[in-house]
Amino acid sequence: MELVKGVKKEETLEIGELLAEGMSGKEVKVNGAVHTIRDMGNVAFVILRKREGLLQCVYEEGVTKFDLKELKEADTVEVTGTLTESEKAPNGIEIRLDTVKVLSEPAEPMPLPISKWKMNTSLEAKLNYRAISLRNVRERAKFRIQEGIVRGFRDFLYQEGFTEIHTPKIGAKSAEGGANLFRLDYFHRPAVLQQSPQFYKQMMVGVFDRVFETAPVFRAEKHNTKRHLNEYTSLDFEMGYIDGFEDLMGMETGFLQYTMKLLEKEYAKELKLLSVELPKTDEIPAVRFDEIKRLVSEEYGRKIRSPYDLEPEEEVLISRYAKEKWDADFVFVTHYPSKKRPFYAMDDPEDPTYTLSFDLLFRGMEITTGGQRIHDYNMLLEKMEKRGMTEEGMEQYLSAFKHGMPPHGGLGIGMERLTMKLVGEDNVRETTLFPRDLSRLEP
Repeated sequence: MELVKGVKKEETLEIGELLAEGMSGKEVKVNGAVHTIRDMGNVAFVILRKREGLLQCVYEEGVTKFDLKELKEADTVEVTGTLTESEKAPNGIEIRLDTVKVLSEPAEPMPLPISKWKMNTSLEAKLNYRAISLRNVRERAKFRIQEGIVRGFRDFLYQEGFTEIHTPKIGAKSAEGGANLFRLDYFHRPAVLQQSPQFYKQMMVGVFDRVFETAPVFRAEKHNTKRHLNEYTSLDFEMGYIDGFEDLMGMETGFLQYTMKLLEKEYAKELKLLSVELPKTDEIPAVRFDEIKRLVSEEYGRKIRSPYDLEPEEEVLISRYAKEKWDADFVFVTHYPSKKRPFYAMDDPEDPTYTLSFDLLFRGMEITTGGQRIHDYNMLLEKMEKRGMTEEGMEQYLSAFKHGMPPHGGLGIGMERLTMKLVGEDNVRETTLFPRDLSRLEP
């Protein structure tokens, strides 16, 4: 019998450990994948790819106890050698190799030039070989930054007293309704993939007051654009006992402030790698839907075509206007028309044709939709009746309101879109690990 006593201390070192004071000149053992080999004759540079980045190793003929010809790209290896400082090497260090042990070998050559700074290959090729293309350090950096965004969301909301929840993705009824639903047979009963955790997070406000979730949502939209996905990750929160939807905008602004500081501190390497300029978040302007449409129309001479929604071109112009007039990277657009918002959206008591809701635009694109919800049971039934809706499939949801709910509201943030705009990509698939769209179900 053996006793497992926890995490075993590894003999091999990571880059962070190699950079510790006093390590230079010491014999070290490291593992990693061969990212590229630069053969200079008697000397060769073997670049290893590790979770923290790239590590340069120096092969010297007659010194290193290994035949360089036996080493190739994508081998995984364990090496020993002397750690030395080198200004030209990644992170300012390199290992002068003594031994090389091959742990595994690839069966085929690389289909993509992942060791290049920019692969200069099509998005289609990158997605077809996704597990390979992500080994490129710049491609990988996007998802480290995405990790930082989700980490910031979680950490900030924990700090603000929110409880993390996990809600079902298969349901009898969708919160949003409409035709863009993935329908499926659930043991001979009709069901749908959820477009949003909306019903569940509202119900849980009656339990925990403040809740959040990071999870996939599904939209059966037949769009083939650079901004749409059929499955994406939504960063959702719902909070009770609010004084108004302004509390929600304040909470999101706090999240963005916290997250940008976190990225600056913990993800500086990735930001530098991708030349990311972090946006301003000290204050975010909020302007009414009807007002900003008018201002943009007058400023840029664009006729208002849709009085009830924002077109993609308008989102770009609103962000341009916000940058030019207020030096703002983000802008809240408030009081969306009731006609374009779900039944649970709270109408503005001063003008019920508008709602107490908002979108957040970032560098020309909507990344958030949120607002105050109807919390009164009878008011909710009345709104449903006006829209010709039935209670079928929503009995559990309505039951929460029947038994009392506090004033509340919430929002959902598109994780991939936020990442896309932050790192300067123009296609949301670039910042989606394994995209699902009209044509792609693999890998």
